[in-house]
Amino acid sequence: MTDQVLHDFAYVVVFLGVGIIFAVMPIIISWFIGGRSSGVKRAETYESGMPAIGSAWVQFSVSYYIYALIFLAFDVDVLYLFPVALAYDKGFVVRDFIEVVIFISILSLAIIYAWRKGVFTWQRRS
Repeated sequence: MTDQVLHDFAYVVVFLGVGIIFAVMPIIISWFIGGRSSGVKRAETYESGMPAIGSAWVQFSVSYYIYALIFLAFDVDVLYLFPVALAYDKGFVVRDFIEVVIFISILSLAIIYAWRKGVFTWQRRS
C-alpha cells in the first residue's frame, strides 16, 4: 500500500474513533451523574411527572401512520435535493433544472394522489 492510501485510511479511522467517542460519552456521563434509585417508582413509566392513567396499548388511526410515511418520504427526498443544489452551477444548468422540476413534480403527484384519496381529512372517532 502506498503512503497516500494509508493517509486516507487514517482519516477514516480518526472519524470512526471520534464518532464512537461522541456516541459513548453521553452514556458514560449520564451513568456518573445519574442518581442510583431503586424500588417500585423506578419500574413505572414516566408520563411528564404525572401518574400514568390507563394502559399504554392504545390503538391509533391509520391516518397517523400515513402522515408519518408521507413525512418520511418527503424528508428523504429533501436529502436528495441538497446534493443537486450544491452541484447546480457546475455546467449543465438547464438540464439540471429540468431534472429537479421533474423530481419535484413527481413528488407533487404523490401529494395530489394522497389528497384525492382523502388522506389529509381528519375524522373524529367517537
